[in-house]
This record gives sequence, structure tokens and C-alpha cells, in this order.
Amino acid sequence: MEKIATPEILEKEIACCTKAFNEKIAGTGGKRAVVVCGGTGCLANDSQAILDRLKELIAKKGLSEKVSVNHVGCFGFCSQGPFVKIFPEDTLYRAVKLKDVERIVEEDLVEGNIVEDLLYVDPVTHEKVTRQDDINFYKRQKRIALHGCSLINPDFLEEALGYDGFKALKKVLTSMSPEEVIQEVLDSGLRGRGGAGFPTGRKWQFAAKEKSDKKYIVCNGDEGDPGAFMDRSILEGNPFEVIEGMMIAGYAFGASEGYFYIRAEYPVAVERIQRAIKCMEQVGLLGDNILGSGFSFRAYLRLGAGAFVCGEETALLNSIEGKRGMPRPRPPFPAIKGLWGKPTCVNNVETLACVPYIIRVGAKEFAKIGTEKSKGTKVFALGGKINNVGLVEVPMGTTLRDLIYDIGGGIPGNKKFKAIQTGGPSGGCLTEKDLDTPIDYDNLVAKGSMMGSGGAIVMDEDNCMVDVAKFYMDFICSESCGKCTPCRIGTKRLNELLGTIAKGTATMDTLDELRSLAKTIQTGSLCALGQTAANPILSTMNSFPEEYEAHVRDKTCPAHVCKKLLQYVVDPNLCKKCSLCARNCPVGCIHGVPGKEAYVIDQAKCIKCGTCLLKCPFHAISKR
Repeated sequence: MEKIATPEILEKEIACCTKAFNEKIAGTGGKRAVVVCGGTGCLANDSQAILDRLKELIAKKGLSEKVSVNHVGCFGFCSQGPFVKIFPEDTLYRAVKLKDVERIVEEDLVEGNIVEDLLYVDPVTHEKVTRQDDINFYKRQKRIALHGCSLINPDFLEEALGYDGFKALKKVLTSMSPEEVIQEVLDSGLRGRGGAGFPTGRKWQFAAKEKSDKKYIVCNGDEGDPGAFMDRSILEGNPFEVIEGMMIAGYAFGASEGYFYIRAEYPVAVERIQRAIKCMEQVGLLGDNILGSGFSFRAYLRLGAGAFVCGEETALLNSIEGKRGMPRPRPPFPAIKGLWGKPTCVNNVETLACVPYIIRVGAKEFAKIGTEKSKGTKVFALGGKINNVGLVEVPMGTTLRDLIYDIGGGIPGNKKFKAIQTGGPSGGCLTEKDLDTPIDYDNLVAKGSMMGSGGAIVMDEDNCMVDVAKFYMDFICSESCGKCTPCRIGTKRLNELLGTIAKGTATMDTLDELRSLAKTIQTGSLCALGQTAANPILSTMNSFPEEYEAHVRDKTCPAHVCKKLLQYVVDPNLCKKCSLCARNCPVGCIHGVPGKEAYVIDQAKCIKCGTCLLKCPFHAISKR
């Protein structure tokens, strides 16, 4: 690709790349295109080996001139991956294994027949589905932040240009003033997708008003919530889109440098951002006097060491500066005094990914999607006790019921839905009574939870809510930076109190102490980590008081999860006296006479490992 020095050259390249991309998808000239999911989840399940094998067999069959093979970003439907998709037929193969590649090449690419057993099977109709858009998981989704993911090769600038890439940047640099860009984003109603939901345009407006010789834009890719992978998938699937959004933000409020702060545990995202930045520098889309507009911009990458607290914007800025990742008192806010004391805007990956769409289609079109106070779409990482685990992008206002049962496919094994934790460790549990709640920032807060960055963990009847609260409090304790006393010491005390409840040694006064301390930490902590640390506790105590009381009063765990309150018992009427349980018990606490008397578990010696339950083929052992 030649140096893109002017808007005219960019327009020419976009037209050329768009034509080539559309021809690839349409199969012009009898050519076909094979794409393989290159997201982290599928890479962990041999998708790179599948890609290599496809290339090898296609070359061996002499099809290289007629069939192209590339990797793309995340398809989203993680529980069904790895995926292989073939254009122009739009055939989607799921759960592909290395041994399946030869059949795909021979039966589909050579003979033109669909490999039926690799198609998705609808769980309701039991019909095989050939096209991705006909799968229920995808029907309710609208891809804005995930634009281009699962379609373009994230390593090729040409493919990004061929799928709307940098049209927004060209529009901004050739026909819009910085003030007009900020107003467009304000009019769109875009709110920060990192959790707090602060209006993006207002943040840019604050920074724009500051007089400074230097300003910065920072992309927060330090996604630390357990079970969250939204930002990672966007960075892996279309890094060019996020860079474009960052550049538009920089133009809007006067920043000439941008920093990507990405946790080092995301090596694929890191590599693709690095390659994208290098590629853009080579063609002149990053550097001095971009498109002859007088606007200069450079992007850099900084790796986070995995500290959850660095998701908080001021702790993140400290980390970039080489300091310990601890939050700063606010005010002053980063938009006034941020990175190296200069005005700085910190925006989440998903937020920046929405910006090019808003500029391309206009604020009014974006604002048509969503609710009155929460515009656009939201990406969720749907996980836990759910049939369709994966990444979904839905319009704001979609109900929890639709998310869980329509898109998510419901609960495995027809188990009863119990709760959904939204917002990660900073969020709370929502229950069956909340299922018809439209998802937006204000509704979730009103229900005692929050949007957060988009983690959504579903729980069923087998989950203990005391255990869930303790899981998140364990996480918060280990991730607290220790700067303020309420968070440093208070979360440890909360964890200890939860421990006594789980062990059956707590009293009813413990519950009062737990609630009181939780509220104290909420009001006294320095940053959002401590201020929201008690949310999982308070939300579960409010929604499941009877479960906490059962642990305290009855010394039982209704869900049979808390080990100290759990017993494994042999039913003498079902016991076949085979001794299988006793022979597999690691501590020898099961006694009986083979073939003569039923076996009995010595509760004083039992370590609650569950081996006997797993080994008994007659279902004679149960938990209580």
C-alpha cells in the first residue's frame, strides 16, 4: 500500500479495499474464502493448527488460487467454537477439530457438499442451521463495538479499510471542527462503557477547555473482572477500529499522543495492537500531519501487570508513569490533571470502538438505539450456568430475560435460574424478580447492581449465595492496593465474617455487623474498588436473607456448597454393599462389610472431597 498522505489517496484506498473485501465475501469470479476464529478462546482449542492444516490441504489440492484462508476475530459464540466459516455460501461450521479439516476441504471445498455434522443444531427445533445469522444466539444482536470482528483479518489494514475503516477519521479531519466532533458525541448519548457510565462527550469537553502544551488520550484495556473478555475480544478482532476511535478523541480535545494500557495476560490483543500501530505508521495514518490536515498523533503501548485496581483510571495513570498502581484523590480529575500532570481523557476500549460508528452514521442514528438515558449497544461476556456461553452485543434496554433465555439459551440441565451477577466484583446479584428489567445504567443501579464493564455471570439453584459473596470478597481482598484503611482492612474483616458464616460459627449479630461494616466501607473508601466492594454482599443479603439465616441459625447450606456445613450420607436402602466408595475414599472414613452390610461414612473424619459421590454408580450417596 502506498503512503496515505492526503484524503484523496485514503478515499482511493478505501474504495479499492472495499471492492476487494466485498468480492471476497460475494465470491466474485468463483473464488471462495475460508475464515477461522482467531480469538483467544478458539486459539486455546487448536484454531491456529486448524488454520495451518487448512492452508496445507488447500495447497495440496491445488486450490490456492481459488480459495483464500485467513484468521479473523472472535465469533462470540464461545461454547460452540472453534469456528470455520466459508464464503460466499456463508456456511458456518462449529466445534471444529483438527481431524475435521480434511473433511471440510474434501467434502465442501472440493465436492461442494456441506459437512452436516459440523453445523449448529437448534436445541428447540433440532434442525441444523447453515448460516450464522439464522442462529438464535445472533438474531437479537447488533454489532457496533464488535464491528468487523469475525469478518476481517485483524492483521490487515486493507481489510479494515474494506469494512468501513477510517471513513470516520477522514470525515473528521476534512469536514469537522473539534467542537463539532465533541457535540456529535454528546448528541449521540454515548456513555463510558467501562462501568461508571459518564457521558463521553462531556469528558472530552472538560479536557478541551484546558489550556496545555500537551494532552493525552488513554485507552483502558485493563479488563480485570472475573469472567470478562469484552475488551480483549474487540482489541483482538478489530484493533484498527479502536485506534481510529482514539485518534478521533485526540483530535476532538487536542491530544497528540495516545496510550494503550493493556494487561500482559492478553498477549494476542497486545500483538495485534502492536502490529496495527506499526502498519498505520508505515502508511502515514499515524505520525505527523495526518492526511495533510495539520493534525499529528502517535500511539504507544503500555502493559499492565494484572492489578485489578489499575482499571481505576487514576491508578492506571500512575502505572503508566512507572509508579505503583494506586488511585489518586479526586479532584483534580484526569481531564484537568492526568498523565504527567497534563489534561488526559481515559476511555474504555468499547467506548472508543463506538466512536467511528457514531461519526460514520451520525449521532441521531446511534441515539435511536437503546433507552432514553442509555443509548447504543452494550457488549456482555455471558458466562456461568448458561447454555450459550459467549460474547454478545445487544441494544440497551434488552431485558435480562431475553439475555439469559433467548440469546443465552437458558440454564443447562433445565435447572432453576437463581441469580445473575452483573458488573463483576463491583456489581451485585439480580434475581428472578428482576428478569424483566431493561438493561441500562440506571436500572441496574436502582436494583442494587451495576453495568460495570459487561461481565454477566449466571447462577442456578446449585449456587450458594454466601459462597458467591465470599468468592468476590476473596478477589477484592487480594486486589486492594492498600492505600486507604476502609478498603485495606475493612474488606479483610468482611471476608473473615463471611468465613464464619460459611463455617457455621456465626451468630445473628454477625449478620448485623456484616451489613454495617459493608456500608461503612462503601462511604469511606478512596476509589471505586472499595466503594463498590460490598455490593455482592449487600445484594445477596437483600435478595437471599433466608440463605444467610440458614447458615447461621440452622448451620446448613441449602445449596450444599459450604464444606463445613456439608455431609455426605449413604442411603442403606440403595447401597449395594460393593465397597467401591470405601476403596476410593482418600482418608478411609467409609466403613462396612462387602456384600453383607451397608456402608456408613464417619462424619468426624470425612474431608468433604466428594469422591464417594462421584464413584458410586448406584446413586446411593447424597449431599445434605
